[in-house]
Amino acid sequence: MPPTPFFDLSTVDLNQVVATREDIYKVLPQRYEFETIDGVLHIDSEQELMVAYRDIKADEWWCRGHLPGRPIFPGVLMVETAAQMAAYYSAVIQKDKRFMAFGGIDDVKFRDTISPPARMILIGRALEIRNRRTVVEIQGFVNDRMIFTGKITGLPIE
Repeated sequence: MPPTPFFDLSTVDLNQVVATREDIYKVLPQRYEFETIDGVLHIDSEQELMVAYRDIKADEWWCRGHLPGRPIFPGVLMVETAAQMAAYYSAVIQKDKRFMAFGGIDDVKFRDTISPPARMILIGRALEIRNRRTVVEIQGFVNDRMIFTGKITGLPIE
């Protein structure tokens, strides 16, 4: 049984974007196929929560090979998208322009698959944001169904 969501998505307008893809990638350095977040829907610095989304399309680069005839969104790309959301949140909250690299990926559990077309909603809850590291707990959803959970540690590098 999946854990309880740590944020009630019904309290957020999922059509109200607070940061567009263009806004996000003014902050984050990833480009081309690795611009994985389509928008941020909610940021609450007091509760240390964030909500973002990625629209998963049938014409994306990974579909041809994972898996032919039945594309399944790779788990590593779910985690990458969540990590970019955490890095964006950390950069905005700390006003830190350093690149946030993976420091760890813990307790990741995949509970279902995602096939295009789909909108993946990510919820992140910051457990620790410091100058030397950021730790964010992540939950991913499609159609109100929890798809994956985990914890991401980011380390800023020069």
